[in-house]
Amino acid sequence: MPERLKPFLLVLCALMLTALPPRAQALELQESAFWLDEVKQGHLPPVAERVPAEPLVVDLETKGRSFGKPGGTLRTMVTRSKDIRQMVVYGYARLVGYDEKYNLVPDILKAVDNDGNRRFTLHLRKGHKWSDGAPFTSEDFRYWWEDVANNPELSPAGPPDFLRVEGELPTVTFPDETTVVFAWDRPNPQFLQSLAQARPPFIYRPAHYLKQFHAKYSDPDSLAAAIKDARVKSWAALHNKRDNMYKFDNPDLPTLQPWMNATQGKKVRNLFVRNPYYHRVDARGVQLPYIDVVEMQIVAPGLVAAKANAGEADLQGRGLDFRDISILRKGESDGGNYRTLLWKTGVASQVAIFPNLNYADPVWREVLRDVRVRRALSLAIDRKSINRALYFKLAKPGAMSVLPQSPFYNPKHHAAWASHDVDLANRLLDEAGLTGRTPDGYRTLPDGRKMEIVIETAGERQEVENALQIITDNWRDVGVKLVMRPLDRDILRNRVFAGTTMASVWYGWDNGLPQVYTSPAYVAPTDQVFLAWPKWGQYYQTNGAAGEPPDMEPAQRLLELLHQWERATTDDERAAAWREMLQIHADNVFAIGTLNEAPQPIVVNKRLRNVPEKGMWAWDPGAHFGVHRMDEFWFD
Repeated sequence: MPERLKPFLLVLCALMLTALPPRAQALELQESAFWLDEVKQGHLPPVAERVPAEPLVVDLETKGRSFGKPGGTLRTMVTRSKDIRQMVVYGYARLVGYDEKYNLVPDILKAVDNDGNRRFTLHLRKGHKWSDGAPFTSEDFRYWWEDVANNPELSPAGPPDFLRVEGELPTVTFPDETTVVFAWDRPNPQFLQSLAQARPPFIYRPAHYLKQFHAKYSDPDSLAAAIKDARVKSWAALHNKRDNMYKFDNPDLPTLQPWMNATQGKKVRNLFVRNPYYHRVDARGVQLPYIDVVEMQIVAPGLVAAKANAGEADLQGRGLDFRDISILRKGESDGGNYRTLLWKTGVASQVAIFPNLNYADPVWREVLRDVRVRRALSLAIDRKSINRALYFKLAKPGAMSVLPQSPFYNPKHHAAWASHDVDLANRLLDEAGLTGRTPDGYRTLPDGRKMEIVIETAGERQEVENALQIITDNWRDVGVKLVMRPLDRDILRNRVFAGTTMASVWYGWDNGLPQVYTSPAYVAPTDQVFLAWPKWGQYYQTNGAAGEPPDMEPAQRLLELLHQWERATTDDERAAAWREMLQIHADNVFAIGTLNEAPQPIVVNKRLRNVPEKGMWAWDPGAHFGVHRMDEFWFD
């Protein structure tokens, strides 16, 4: 086999497993009771006419799961009205998605042909339909590419960055109604994994629905009336308001997800009903999802655990922390109709401190950029005490690093500058020139100010505040004062991006499970959201129009290695880039991790089946419940 084709062996194997037209045709499809009356009254065609001619056939027995019985309403909770978008995350219908072993496999697509990461041919399923019954074809991709992504009124910045390879966009063609081709002159190895994200890029749109809001296709008078009714200023504003596939708050917008929004306007309870045209069926001919309705209730953040304890959730992970386990387990013992599972978390660190290397204060900026200072601050932290006090020793103390499930895991990275060594921390701070002391024993900066590090937090997780209280005592032992400042999440991020935050605390990398095909862009200074280098990220994201260029050699090297990964033609070359980038992070302590693999409580109704006993709670890759295929869960 040519070397350049090896990275795609998993995809090709998955195609052979999932694209099984003869078997699909042999299935005797079963009508769901939920839609039976609609079919009898002629409002819906029978299921055999609704699913694609070649559906994705799921053989649950090979996955160690049970075949389910359709029906029931599943209750879950979120804490903000905009978080109804979690239904797109949990539903996890993607062109290409991760399976439970984090292999990339076709999902909405029937197949993908990959020629050296330069040319991707997407094959759609014949007869696939949107949730309103309209055909899902290459026209939906063409409409997005030509009329949305490349329309300056709808997309001022142009197509998304993951489609740009060294500034060049792909050539996109549409040979027939079930074929779409993306082609570049240079490799774009992150294309497929970008399609599999928890927040997908949606490189298609329901053209038949959105054309009525597009100036190119709609009647001017009708469009003007719609603009007036919507109380917006332009057709572009109207189109963007209706085109919200990720926000999922427009019930009229057709979808390919397993459940579709059935609630108009902002409500405390939002209902999502099964998509009658969904493309997945089990090996017995039962159309998924098994569950008919998902009821998503919006509650105050502090009430999620209490309501779960009271039996008001059938499936809940979001809004629960490790500290909630005791009250949840008590509810179980008191006769609660649920179980509390403990899943692993996929973040690289449960609590990570990010010194802002782009902080506006020039004196503090130089101090925080001294690697000896960052290493000393890390060495001063007693992670075992944090683990004992917060997680009953169930987490893994260590630096921010990838998890053992990643092929790039290195125990030396996990241990780097993460032992509790007060003497070494003091020596490093002395070597950095921070030898002055205030009368109360704290170190002083070169300009005489007290070494007082203000760490800003979103104030959303009690475990963060508890950890910082322990770290406050730890840092006092090396002459550093820690001041914690809780802020609203949006205010915090805006302050960090502006360079007015000295340090902040958040999770570590969302993706602690990188594979060889995973783009290492998030470990390089490419995004302002990595809170240690917001200005460098802005510079990269805006092609130099904003922010600051990286002026530290390790950060510059990270960008060089990212470029090498993007240009690589073999797995070995990509793996080498990943390993050096992770070594740079281990050496430079850009973020001070505390521990990872902390248990995540998952509340599950005792009658709910096919929920893994030992799962991974991860945003990306994984989409929380998504990678575990929530459409296969069912009530017994």
